[in-house]
Amino acid sequence: MKQLIQNLRTGETLLIDVPTPQVQPGHVLIQTRRSLVSLGTERMLVEFGKASLLDKARQQPDKVKQVVEKVQSDGLRPTIEAVVRKLNQPIPLGYCNVGTILAVGDGVNDLGVGDRVASNGYHAEVICVPRNLVAHIPDAVSDDEAVFTVVGAISLNSIRLLAPAAGETVVVIGLGLIGLLTAELLRISGCQVIGVEINEAKCQLAARCGITVINPTLEAEPIKVVMSMTNGIGADGVIITASSQTDKLLSQATRMSRQKGTIILVGVTDLTMSRADLYEKEVTLRVARSYGPGRYDDAYEQKGQDYPLAYVRWTANRNFQAILNFLATGQLRVTPFITETVSLADYQKIYSDLHSSERIASLLTYPEQTELTPILTLREQPYEPRFGTIGIIGAGNFTGATLLPALKATGGIVKSIAGTGGLNAAVLARKFGIAQSTTDYRQLLNDTDIDVCMITTRHDSHARLVVEALKAGKHVFVEKPLAIYTHELPALIEHQQQAGRIVLVGFNRRFSPYAQKMKQLLGGDRSAKLPMNIVATVNAGCIPATSWVHDRAIGGGRILGEACHFVDLITFLTGSRVVSVCLNAMGNQPTETSDSASILLRYENGSSGTINYFSNGSKAYAKERVEVFWQERTLVLDNFRTLTGYGFSGFSTMSGRQDKGHVEQMKRLMNRVRAEHWQTDEQIGSEQSLISFAEIINTTQTMFAALQSLRERRFVAVAGIHQEKSDSTDEHA
Repeated sequence: MKQLIQNLRTGETLLIDVPTPQVQPGHVLIQTRRSLVSLGTERMLVEFGKASLLDKARQQPDKVKQVVEKVQSDGLRPTIEAVVRKLNQPIPLGYCNVGTILAVGDGVNDLGVGDRVASNGYHAEVICVPRNLVAHIPDAVSDDEAVFTVVGAISLNSIRLLAPAAGETVVVIGLGLIGLLTAELLRISGCQVIGVEINEAKCQLAARCGITVINPTLEAEPIKVVMSMTNGIGADGVIITASSQTDKLLSQATRMSRQKGTIILVGVTDLTMSRADLYEKEVTLRVARSYGPGRYDDAYEQKGQDYPLAYVRWTANRNFQAILNFLATGQLRVTPFITETVSLADYQKIYSDLHSSERIASLLTYPEQTELTPILTLREQPYEPRFGTIGIIGAGNFTGATLLPALKATGGIVKSIAGTGGLNAAVLARKFGIAQSTTDYRQLLNDTDIDVCMITTRHDSHARLVVEALKAGKHVFVEKPLAIYTHELPALIEHQQQAGRIVLVGFNRRFSPYAQKMKQLLGGDRSAKLPMNIVATVNAGCIPATSWVHDRAIGGGRILGEACHFVDLITFLTGSRVVSVCLNAMGNQPTETSDSASILLRYENGSSGTINYFSNGSKAYAKERVEVFWQERTLVLDNFRTLTGYGFSGFSTMSGRQDKGHVEQMKRLMNRVRAEHWQTDEQIGSEQSLISFAEIINTTQTMFAALQSLRERRFVAVAGIHQEKSDSTDEHA
């Protein structure tokens, strides 16, 4: 199928092939019939993409600060690579969509196949949208009208924030599409509406709709006109739907408002305000957020948890329904706003000239028949009879930024990559020369060419997908954590032993050349005989509270999902395994998803480990620091860039580029997989050792015990240490 995207690095707007998305629980799969191009929003994205790197920085000074902090902590080269990766990530365009339902996911009971619906879906032939962002279209509303539903809800939400009474005077500054819709909805509500716009064609259109208009380029200063029309009182409310890089619009809105008036900001404008103006009028300023309550709330959008109508009368979805009702009854007229209708294939007729002053609303039409296939074959790749071909489930940031570059450096062959939405997987497949992208991971598991399955999805799916991959006879690499609940472990252990396949978790730190050097300095495998103290400090940084990582049922929390890295690293350095653990988290009432905590580890050989995982530190400070105290000697590893030794004969320091071991881990995994296949055990030495499944299970059990200790406020013994049926399966130290 086809989808429209924006490249933020080059500024190109592209129509690309992507695999058809699969319907998800709580979602609706829709075949698109119409979509509306939001000229203001999409023009802003296109202009940002076409801007130079310097101009991009000027437009986002907050991002520049983040870049400087990353340079200070991680170095220049990793920072440049991160910035380039970010700019190379395409942005899907569009958020006003009309189509027909192809399938409904589990939990969706009030919509059915064949229903015509409006949603905030992209410019794509097939889309998958959460139920709460989909509204049924009445028969009396045409596709061309219904496609205004979402953009109309933006206007309606701004009016609800203003809450004007019938007869009040409201000024709308900016008569683009959102401004015109806002003015129309205010007129329907019984308000006296004054529109301010510098484009004469838009002024004339608004006037034909019954709106009083002011063109500052042709008439007196708008403030004077508004004051005159209101007998010197001023406007009861002002809604700013225009965009500006200066404070002129906001200053203008304040001065034309009445005492204790209200200003609603919908457009993007400078928020510098004159205190004198605000003080004199005592106005209220509110910023409207999209379609209404529920927008950007994962519980509402992704989990389908609606707000009780008695307490939140107008949610985003109920605003959708209200707009459709206005259209069905003929109260809201939108067809005069349609400037042009073009086919999706001819999208450049619109995007090549987004600055045209003649355009108000441009519509895209879609083919009646769309090829529905979950697999996109980018090239027919001839395969040698070579074992170790890879399939990847998960096309997120880690896959693109870390895993695929690491595999490329090791010469690993990736045949297929699976991603839920289709776009990310297709983009990564093109970038890294992968033959296929798909939205159905089962296609990958059933592919006999694929020997190794790599899983980089959200944490709640890790254990299930590992079991499915083992049942399919694949070797498995899974990004940490292995599991997020204790009840998932028995099936993992059982199927790993039955399959006899490698299961490797993304505990990459031990494969860093700095960690390998530490192990060597600590006596190699002999280190298990002599206890040591290790302190790992992680300056993890703050992640928004709304992130899925903090959701216990999805991400498991940062301690469970990320601190496990350092349990494994300490296990590697001590050469022992954890027997008990205690977790103490910051705050009076910490929870399992608290992300500032200290973990104390006791090891079989008497070693002690401390992990300080903090989210409340400065971003300018190094992210990771590991200190080892052993036999009157000390090692200090600073951010995997510098290793310093104290008391070691012949060693003082090792430094270079930051290296956390991702490439080395992939190299050893692929060598191990090929050696397993060709049964060349004599070629496998310590340089090819991975992580034993017993250690992986011990680390996972340690994290579960740590959460238990937080609940019970005591040291907790780690569950019985799992032993493989045969060490030859995946332990070759």
